[in-house]
Amino acid sequence: MSSVTAEVRPLADAERRCRIDLAAAHRLADHFGWSDVIWNHVTARLPGAADRFLIKRHELRYDEVTASNLVTLDLEGRVVDGADGVNVTGFVIHSAVYQARPDVTCVMHTHTRAGLAISCLESGLVPLVNDTMMFHGNVGYHDYEGISDDTDERARLAESLGPNRALILRNHGLVTVGATVGEAFMLMYYLERACRTQLDVLQTGQPFRVPSDEIAARAAEQYHDFAPGRDEWPALLRLAEAKYPGFLE
Repeated sequence: MSSVTAEVRPLADAERRCRIDLAAAHRLADHFGWSDVIWNHVTARLPGAADRFLIKRHELRYDEVTASNLVTLDLEGRVVDGADGVNVTGFVIHSAVYQARPDVTCVMHTHTRAGLAISCLESGLVPLVNDTMMFHGNVGYHDYEGISDDTDERARLAESLGPNRALILRNHGLVTVGATVGEAFMLMYYLERACRTQLDVLQTGQPFRVPSDEIAARAAEQYHDFAPGRDEWPALLRLAEAKYPGFLE
């Protein structure tokens, strides 16, 4: 990523809050076993700046991310604030969403074992349990094109996501998006658990029951007003502060 000089400035309260939430999301992702050494990203659109978002420095593990060491990128990939050295695939995938979805302020991408496995199944995510139902008719699929290092793929990524709250990258992993960091995080929590449950069911080798399309659609409608993160995120922030207070720095 290219760099532009940014003057040192005090952080506005909204940006400070955003940085804290995003740094906490990295620590919590590591806590739940979703990190992948230095790979993958959780990003957040900068408050009051629709064309800029926060991302971690490439060389940092999730457990090293703090509120102050996050980097600000613009949608052209230029470093506006912070150290240079941002992973290009993180820029391509996340900027694709921010360009296409003004309603999204956080994007989360993982390479968990369960997510990778489900991304390789022809069936994709099967509506088996409650966790899956909130994604019924609300998840997109994007065919594998190799490592996402080409900005031309952004338009296709955005089209695959559409208006959905989640995207399964075929043969690659999972993406969730939200209006808040807490929403994107909790959607990943439920999506990851749905993937693990599906694999658990398949591994039994026993016949299993799949609810009808009508029941799955009804359950999805029941989740329509559910706001992931609204109630869970404050509790998770308390967990992060208790176990990983360094993220606040």
